[in-house]
Amino acid sequence: MSDDSEAEEADIEDVEEETDAEGLQRGDFIELEYTAYTAEGDQLVDTTDAEIAEEEGVGEDQEFGPRTIVLGQGHIFEAVEDDIVDKEVGDSGTVVVPATEAFGEYDEDEVRTVSANKIPEDDRYPGAHVDIDGEHGHVETIIGGRARVDFNHPLAGEDIEYEYEILREIDDREEKAAGLIEMFLGMELDVWFETETVEEEQLVEPDEDELDEDEEPEPETETVEVEEETLYIEATPQLTMNQQWMMGKQQIAQELTQQLGVDRIIVQEEIGGGGMMGGMGGMMGGAGGDVDVDLEQAVEDMDLEDADVDADEIVEELDDVEE
Repeated sequence: MSDDSEAEEADIEDVEEETDAEGLQRGDFIELEYTAYTAEGDQLVDTTDAEIAEEEGVGEDQEFGPRTIVLGQGHIFEAVEDDIVDKEVGDSGTVVVPATEAFGEYDEDEVRTVSANKIPEDDRYPGAHVDIDGEHGHVETIIGGRARVDFNHPLAGEDIEYEYEILREIDDREEKAAGLIEMFLGMELDVWFETETVEEEQLVEPDEDELDEDEEPEPETETVEVEEETLYIEATPQLTMNQQWMMGKQQIAQELTQQLGVDRIIVQEEIGGGGMMGGMGGMMGGAGGDVDVDLEQAVEDMDLEDADVDADEIVEELDDVEE
């Protein structure tokens, strides 16, 4: 048999294996429940279980519940993803992630002595978490004007043991979007998709037959109508204050765009129930609605006990301004 024939047969076998593949595959959206401890079993690393979190006394201000992930996208350690691939909904498993693949080996060289002046006064005590010259660490000791700081990750050198259960596969696109947002930001937000027809300028391919041999074609464009799909996210006051959102909205938007196959994302805020205003990438929604204000009630709601003002006088002055 020739080398070409053997290569063709190998390609056919690969295609057949992919076609016959059973169970979950990379790119699938799944809802996962899991708990991770250090391999010694003495320190909780992460969990989706509210009862376990309460027992361990962590995450008092955090909501716990099953998490949406996309297999193969690094939303959980690769060793766990590899164990899930080819499994079915309802399956469970236990995986030990070695330190080298988790938070790295412990490096003695990352424990360094620095000037105590680089540490804020309130954080000059053993155990304090500090940021120095762009690096995060924790204080081991402070003697005189010098501090010993460990810049290793707190879990460096630890193998991590994951126990997981695959709850379901997610097919609905709005559920996929909402689940990813909750994974990134730790909050639930209303989302929806809309398809709109927009005009777009596109380059026109030149007709080679109409050009002279040495003639350079002039670029030409034409206006065409195309359909674009938009993912809308309803903004909330909690979203605007979310640290992950404030620091990484562009990265989150890029991830959503790639995973959901949309053309753009618009974040909208409802104002007074009369319309929507958006705020991602300079995009705006509809016009804002009117907001009626009861001046007398607004003044009564103000805390004026310690102020030398008269509420009636304020209302009269505001009325005069309106007139």
